[in-house]
Amino acid sequence: MTEKKSPLKQIRLYCLSCVCGSPNEVKLCSITDCPLYDFRFGTNPYRTKRVVSEEQKEAFRSRMENYRNNKANSE
Repeated sequence: MTEKKSPLKQIRLYCLSCVCGSPNEVKLCSITDCPLYDFRFGTNPYRTKRVVSEEQKEAFRSRMENYRNNKANSE
C-alpha cells in the first residue's frame, strides 16, 4: 500500500520530477507562470503564522494537564 502524502508534499515531488530530481534546480526554477511555482518548496507561502495570546497558551496548558491527569487516572 502506498503512503498518502499531503498536497504540498505531492507538489514538491512533482517539481522534483519536473527537473529530474535536483533540489537545486527546483530552487532555480525559471517557469514563474507555473501555477505550482510558489509552492515548489513544499510549503504554502501565503499561510500566516498563528498568533497565540498568553491566555490561550494557559488554556492549552490547563486542558493538556487535565487530559494527562484523566488519562493517568483511567489506567
